[in-house]
Amino acid sequence: MKNYKIKNYNFRLVLMLIAISVIGILAVGSADKDLQPKQMFGFALGFVLMLIISFIDYTWILKLWWVIYGSNILLLLLVFFFGESKYGAQRWLNIGVTTIQPSEMAKIMLILFYAQFIMVFREKMKDIRFILLAIGLMVPPLLLIFKQPDLSTTITIFLVMNVILFVAEIPYKYVFGYLGVVIPVGVLAFIYILQPGQKILSPYQQTRILAWLHPEQYELEEAYQQMNAVMAIGSGQLTGKGLNNNVVNSVKNGNFISKPESDFIFTIVGEELGFVGSALLVLLLLGIAVECFIIAHKSREISGRVIAAGMGALISLQGMVNIAVATGLLPNTGLPLPFVSAGLTSMVSLFIGMGFVLNVGMQCKNNYNN
Repeated sequence: MKNYKIKNYNFRLVLMLIAISVIGILAVGSADKDLQPKQMFGFALGFVLMLIISFIDYTWILKLWWVIYGSNILLLLLVFFFGESKYGAQRWLNIGVTTIQPSEMAKIMLILFYAQFIMVFREKMKDIRFILLAIGLMVPPLLLIFKQPDLSTTITIFLVMNVILFVAEIPYKYVFGYLGVVIPVGVLAFIYILQPGQKILSPYQQTRILAWLHPEQYELEEAYQQMNAVMAIGSGQLTGKGLNNNVVNSVKNGNFISKPESDFIFTIVGEELGFVGSALLVLLLLGIAVECFIIAHKSREISGRVIAAGMGALISLQGMVNIAVATGLLPNTGLPLPFVSAGLTSMVSLFIGMGFVLNVGMQCKNNYNN
């Protein structure tokens, strides 16, 4: 620990985190009353861990970077061999008192690992060999997550890692060369996965994409949930129908949406808190992400910049995708809405990540000199 000054603590960011978590607790309680105590516990545990971590020098923790990377791979391997299966996927580990989802922890652990990796090799990040090494180190965890199968988390982590590599200030010629390869490959892969007999995605994943592209053909099956979600959000109008309401024409009360407490929690917010509640939620997500990027810009060293920018990218990308799914703009992915969806591992992991961001903020250039 260092002699931090309380005036340098980002209370604005903390208040936004509290506000969005309270919305999440209320929305989860309305979706499933039995899950509300667990959501409150996740918030309390995560918040305490965030406060503790925010006062520990992040550069000291980053010295354990290979331990962090190895632990991440080990947890994902344990899921591969001993994980519990739910909803057709094997993503959870039973640790006795509860289950954890290592893929959610992987998001934070990889950000921390790459923060130190780039810090150590910052002088060599203009060398194509180290850039390829950085990309290669993504492959094992991404492959293990993809095999669960969890395509949405794989894509999210891949995009966040790309933001991190950009923050590492690699030469633009490599950036454009990289994009020149990734974008065409991505387009060709998307075309391929729509073909009958493709071998990349499982049948249910392919069907989700087809249902998004042609909802009228799947309105009674895979597209049913998204179409109902859009209807529910629209029915909330300006101020919503109220939390825990008994309105007969409520989409939630009619059980027309499965997993409203997690993947489709934005539907609950839209229907019960209306446009006002939805807009507030979006503004809070945006505000949290912007604060992360501001801290990244002010960071006194590249490792802090990577942590803050990585967390900002994770929250903004994951939030955008979750809301886009609920409003029918993207295929159903299964990504949680940060700080709002039910999920103990997701909530606690994100708060731990924000603890590191707060510590980076306390060591920013201006704060460090004052």
